[in-house]
Amino acid sequence: MSKVNEFISSNKDRFLEELLELLRIPSVSADSKYKADVRTAAEYIQKKLVEAGADKAEICETAGHPIVYGEKLVDENAPTILVYGHYDVQPPDPLDLWDSPPFEPVIKKTELHPEGAIFARGSADDKGQMYMHIKAFEAMMDAGVLKCNTKFIIEGEEEVGSKHLETFLLENKEMLKTDVVLISDTDMISNDTPSITVGLRGLSYVEVEVTGPNRDLHSGLYGGAVPNPINVLAEMIASLKDDKKYITIPGFYNDVLEVTAEDRAAMAMAPFDQEDYKKSIGLNDVEGEEGFSTKERASIRPTLDVNGIWGGYTGEGAKTVIASKAYAKISMRLVPNQKPDKITELFKAHFESIAPPSVKVKVTPHHGGQPYLTPTDSIAYQAAAKAMETTFGKEPIPNRGGGSIPIVALFEEILKSKTVLMGFGLDTDAIHSPNEHYGVFNFFKGIETIPEFFKNFAEMNK
Repeated sequence: MSKVNEFISSNKDRFLEELLELLRIPSVSADSKYKADVRTAAEYIQKKLVEAGADKAEICETAGHPIVYGEKLVDENAPTILVYGHYDVQPPDPLDLWDSPPFEPVIKKTELHPEGAIFARGSADDKGQMYMHIKAFEAMMDAGVLKCNTKFIIEGEEEVGSKHLETFLLENKEMLKTDVVLISDTDMISNDTPSITVGLRGLSYVEVEVTGPNRDLHSGLYGGAVPNPINVLAEMIASLKDDKKYITIPGFYNDVLEVTAEDRAAMAMAPFDQEDYKKSIGLNDVEGEEGFSTKERASIRPTLDVNGIWGGYTGEGAKTVIASKAYAKISMRLVPNQKPDKITELFKAHFESIAPPSVKVKVTPHHGGQPYLTPTDSIAYQAAAKAMETTFGKEPIPNRGGGSIPIVALFEEILKSKTVLMGFGLDTDAIHSPNEHYGVFNFFKGIETIPEFFKNFAEMNK
């Protein structure tokens, strides 16, 4: 692999500048005002796939944002790797909490990133991690060492639930046929302790609306005599957990796959400093479901969190009103055996049942996703573990992640293929938050490691 590493080393400045150029494109899929920018990002990815050596790279239209598909087929008898990533990003709000503009990337040294970190929306999730694969592919092509058929699906709707990916997969099953799916959209334990994500939580996401009076009312004339939807909503949400942080929705835990004591003990072997954890996010203390550690609460247990809440007057100064309506967005992270549709129905039935008769309640389901576990005894996992051991100098730890990548279960269902989640981010990268960043070390370590995975996977499949 010396030629690959030489090519990477001699092109580092160009690789980094190309990523910065991609990060300057505000490809926010959730907001229609960025629609043109989302397409611009797709066109950029298509162009870079061609330049990297893909035989085919095309923009595939969907009913929403486009999917970029590319491929390089080297030998019909060679194994095939399908690389998945996404070029869309989360909205940058709240803008006033960013230290620098979210779409004007800057590189700054930090305590965790002495070589510098790239601060920009999408730097870690997922443009930086996705772009590693294109540059690793380019390096393998230049060195003439690509031994696997390589396919790319880079989509523009991951941050809004991959609404049209299922249709694309169903319509193109033969074209997308693969032996494994490779994704870098997860994190490692640390830059000194590499890990591979072997489990993901699923997701049920809903929006709730509580309606009281038929209009906003004067709080002096009506206060104390009529229901206040904001107060009611706050009380309803507060009741969704008890004093042990246990979710009170009937049937919520019925299908939860309990992790064995042996597996919990193995998880506890991974390095974790709770004081550093609290310090990194500015907390005096942690909290969560009784009977579980912080890492367990964030990986092997289901959750319920309010992601947004609003209603009434929120402008400058005072306006004494009782709002007609109040709203909240609520997400539930799910663990193996929990089904998103079932959990959504359980939530809806319970939330409606606890509403006082003085208000009307509406629950609107948004997107969801299945939880996922990947086997550690597979060729693909072993190829990834060996690759990370080569570039990091130590064997990676199998780790359960707390986030959701709904399309992983979709790939298995439609393409009948397992997925390897070989991410290079850190949980301190502030994804979905102001000041999102991605280490320069991590970016290049990924580019170095991916070719090792390809080499191992080809050799192990002989």
